[in-house]
Amino acid sequence: MLQNGPAPGRWLASAALIGGVPFALFALLALSGQATPVPALLCMAVTAGAALLVARLWLGGLARLAAVLRRAADGEEAWPAPLFPPLLPALAEISEGVARLARSLAERGELVGRMRRADAAILESLPDPLLVLGDDRAALRANAAARALFGVRATEVGPLAGDTAAALRHPALAGAVDRALAEGTPQAVDLVLPVPVPRELAVQVIPLEPPLADGGRLIVQLSDRTRERAVERMRADFVANASHELRTPLASLMGFIETLRGPAENDPEARARFLGIMAEQSDRMRRLIDDLLGLSRIELAEHQAPTGRVPLAELARGEAEAMAPILATRSVKLVLAVDEAAVAAPADAEQLAQVLRNLLENAVRHGNAGGEVKLAVERTPGARPGVTLSVTDDGPGIPREHIPRLTERFYRVDKGRSRQAGGTGLGLAIVKHIVNRHRGQLHIESQEGTGATFRIWLPAE
Repeated sequence: MLQNGPAPGRWLASAALIGGVPFALFALLALSGQATPVPALLCMAVTAGAALLVARLWLGGLARLAAVLRRAADGEEAWPAPLFPPLLPALAEISEGVARLARSLAERGELVGRMRRADAAILESLPDPLLVLGDDRAALRANAAARALFGVRATEVGPLAGDTAAALRHPALAGAVDRALAEGTPQAVDLVLPVPVPRELAVQVIPLEPPLADGGRLIVQLSDRTRERAVERMRADFVANASHELRTPLASLMGFIETLRGPAENDPEARARFLGIMAEQSDRMRRLIDDLLGLSRIELAEHQAPTGRVPLAELARGEAEAMAPILATRSVKLVLAVDEAAVAAPADAEQLAQVLRNLLENAVRHGNAGGEVKLAVERTPGARPGVTLSVTDDGPGIPREHIPRLTERFYRVDKGRSRQAGGTGLGLAIVKHIVNRHRGQLHIESQEGTGATFRIWLPAE
């Protein structure tokens, strides 16, 4: 009510309170005959008018005083006009005091605002992923590193959802948050988040006392240890896989070398045949080592989503042209069906090219000689829009029981045929990890005698 000035009823009541006594005195003098009626009525009118004016000025000043205090409390500038008119000089000191208080509150509000902005800037620029939690354990803020960790674009600010909410619901982290709030001491815990890709985090939960200005009670510091743990596993896996898969070609090479040094030393025909086999085994070892190293590099970055965009029609045509020599060796025809508007994003062009290359090589290697391979690229509308890559061959097909294990390292449906065709057993494992990094999905459809279709869904713009 005071924001728009005093209501008429209020200043009339105040006027009655201010001028009521002299007004009643003049009326009593007139009624008792001690004063002539005309002067008495004139005095009563002047008294009533003066009381109304003083009440209006007084209540108007109080309304402006309340407005100034409210605006100063909200951090706005104080009212520039005088609080009380010059007709009330006795209240000038009050007016000056309120003005000083309003200026002080405004300055303090500006100081608090600068401190909040400085806190937010410091939090945003720290290299470690940080979340700020409130009393209700919900994420109030997340810095740029945390948004990058959970796959959110750098331009998006504020609390996160999705992967962040899943992390906060993890029993180990939820328990650490509860202990930090109850005991008031920092807590440390290790987490393993299985989706969308396996991720290992070292987490520290630090209570804040007093809380931040926005109600933040806890800081959750996240350290992504996925890469370090992947490096450790990569070393162990590389040694185990290399020692297992390289044993056979190494044994063959050693046997042929011993033969060439002994019985076949002076046999040109045997030497030429053995050297050809040794070259094949050496090339197989090279491909195996290249695939192992490539798979290890992909696994190191699997938890980090790509950032680019890839026109898939152009990519498919480029890989189809590069496959021409391999297609010619088996007289295989490649049929293309591409949607020019299909764009994968976020995506890594080099890795998607490797996916297409591996799938096409598998289709040519395991399809029928003189047969046909189909490569299709299309958009998939719906609630979750995306794009689909599919490669279909006309080979003997894959028994149903083998399909779930095709993406395992070195898994082969027909080991003899796969090695004879030049496969290392790592192509589909590489495809699986690249698709995981792109937050996509791999589907394999096949029946014995009808060929196989490898279909990959990827997110789109």
